Amino acid sequence: MNAHLLYPQIGKVIASTGSREFPRMLHNLIQAHLTIDATQIRQSCSNDAGVIHETVFTSERRPQAEFSDPSRLHLIRRKGDSRYEIQVLRAGSAYGFSAHERSRLDDISPLLLPMLEKHAHALRPASERSAPESLAERFLERIAQSGLKLSARECQVCLGLLAGQTAPEQAEHLQLKVNTVESYLRRAAIKLGISGRHSLMRWMYTE
Repeated sequence: MNAHLLYPQIGKVIASTGSREFPRMLHNLIQAHLTIDATQIRQSCSNDAGVIHETVFTSERRPQAEFSDPSRLHLIRRKGDSRYEIQVLRAGSAYGFSAHERSRLDDISPLLLPMLEKHAHALRPASERSAPESLAERFLERIAQSGLKLSARECQVCLGLLAGQTAPEQAEHLQLKVNTVESYLRRAAIKLGISGRHSLMRWMYTE
């Protein structure tokens, strides 16, 4: 998928964290990479608190009998006493996922599972939640961990893109040319040892 189209879609998933729209936004993001019939998200705890179990279907016309034996791809992340799961399904065992499709899902899994974790955290009662970590705080923490230094403009452009804004939107907001925004992004990418906008998102959310 074209990065210019993918990046705003990632921003929409992040923006929907903690809302009823999150499962659908996550499903749409995965569907941009794979042809699937449904996405299941789950979060379970050892003490049975804060459990999430939701399924989103691609079509309003949901598969019935043939969906009882679908092909599946499964992502799992464990943190503390919680287990986070994302499962994508395709109806009919005759249409299993290829090795290439499994690889495509693996490529974006470092984004998907942390998003689900943040969504689950946002759904917990306020009394049980720690203070939310802002996008800027997370970004600066990752910069500090890397031991690298970015200029103020490089940080601004990276944060804007992480928030789902396109390069033209960033250029308008910062009153810069689009080429200048792209230049700042390239400089930041070189310093961070990444390539492209998708890699920036992976760098941001990969533990």
